[in-house]
Amino acid sequence: MPYEDIINILFRKFDVKHSDALLSTLKRTLRAARITYADIARELDMSEANVKRLFATRSFSLQRLEIVCGMMHMDLGDLFRLHEASREKIRHLSKQQEQELVSDIKLLLVAVSVRNGMGFEEIFHHYRLDESETIRCLARLDRLGLIELLPGNRVKLLIDGNFTWLPNGPIERFYQRQIQQQFLDADFGADLELRQFQFGLLSEHTCDIIRRKLRGLAREFTELHRADQDLPLERRFSVGLLMAMRPWHLAAFDPLKVESDETAATPG
Repeated sequence: MPYEDIINILFRKFDVKHSDALLSTLKRTLRAARITYADIARELDMSEANVKRLFATRSFSLQRLEIVCGMMHMDLGDLFRLHEASREKIRHLSKQQEQELVSDIKLLLVAVSVRNGMGFEEIFHHYRLDESETIRCLARLDRLGLIELLPGNRVKLLIDGNFTWLPNGPIERFYQRQIQQQFLDADFGADLELRQFQFGLLSEHTCDIIRRKLRGLAREFTELHRADQDLPLERRFSVGLLMAMRPWHLAAFDPLKVESDETAATPG
């Protein structure tokens, strides 16, 4: 495909939702190159006021945009690549957005599926969803900013690699109920299963060491999860990993405890 046709396709893709961000990338690049509105006006043979109006109304023609890029020794392809590289991916949703997800179990299912790298057809073939339901959910996820829904029902994730749910937010509370009611209701003796529970008297320094190791394991889980997304679906399994640590004692021991100095009665 000729270069100009490719650029025209890219340019048409940037509708109102994206054009502001694209021009913001252009402005930042112009400032870094110390190119002013006056410089652009001379290059385009226009008044400076008309150049400012082009930016304000997002009414650049493809040809003028190419000329401006050329002033920075770039082409339009370079500008689009800069824009994509600079797009800030979201690291968490708002409480209202999370609440919308948990209020519709099908929407939450599709959100988790696309985060796990499943494609459009894999979702509605793997679950009891028809095509129209899947498209509806994908469109809502696009509106929420989790994905960009592309032509052909392809999906581009817009979440950061370290995306997390809100602490004690609607999603975490939903999963907490599932963990307590379902996840831990197993003997953990089957293939791919493991349960380790350790208990001991530790110093604060030792607790800090273990917390760092647990956080490192969580990061490794996330990195391996991303690496496995290129594998076919039949070679991947839905796996949960629970890590927890807190000051704790077995409640059954409470009747046998001797009161501490702080709680013992003081002689009169």
